[in-house]
Amino acid sequence: MSSEMSNTVWDETDAYLGSTLLVPNKYLEESLAEQDSASLPQINVSTLQGTMLEILVKGSRAQRVLEVGTLGGYSTLFLAQGVEGRPGAKVVTIELEKKHADVASTNLERAGYISSGLVEIKVGPGVEVMQKLIDEKVEPFDFIFLDADKESYPQYFELSLLLSRPSTMIVADNVVRNGNVRNPSEDSRVRGVQGFFEKVSAAKDSGQVTATAIQTVGSKGYDGFALIHVNQW
Repeated sequence: MSSEMSNTVWDETDAYLGSTLLVPNKYLEESLAEQDSASLPQINVSTLQGTMLEILVKGSRAQRVLEVGTLGGYSTLFLAQGVEGRPGAKVVTIELEKKHADVASTNLERAGYISSGLVEIKVGPGVEVMQKLIDEKVEPFDFIFLDADKESYPQYFELSLLLSRPSTMIVADNVVRNGNVRNPSEDSRVRGVQGFFEKVSAAKDSGQVTATAIQTVGSKGYDGFALIHVNQW
């Protein structure tokens, strides 16, 4: 099957699954429109993938969620829906670009998540903001979603462990890189993901985590997620 044919099949299958399984949500639809209007990069999770995140958050009974890489707040909406209504629920999301954070704030407040305090956006480099959270001795997070610059994934993972507790789930997006993660590469993003897997592998060998990775195809192309369960801190 050619690449063009594969993409067509993936897009059509995603459309079928979405129309069959998903419930229309005006906040999500308006969020995508807002992102397009602001000319943000179209690198957000798909609606099916976002719903998977929401299900994982609900299934893990998470109360505190950390997201690294807000973009326009599309994935953040799913994370917030996953914890909404739970005592002590909180989503902290980190975004490097102020323009992106401003768009996300608009999208999230449309659902009332900013003014209610359910979601807090922190603007700045992910590594610096995460280290500040550690220095401030914030409560551990129950669920952490990594979806920012791939070059920093090794550091994000190490810092995520310091912001975790036993049973925290860490999910990292874009870790297959169209299959290029399996080979030596000059691409800094691929090398970042490879360094991330090396860190995860070492944590697995020490018994600190249990980990797997799932390859995905769909409207966002060929990529994948890593899913990591923290066994011990």
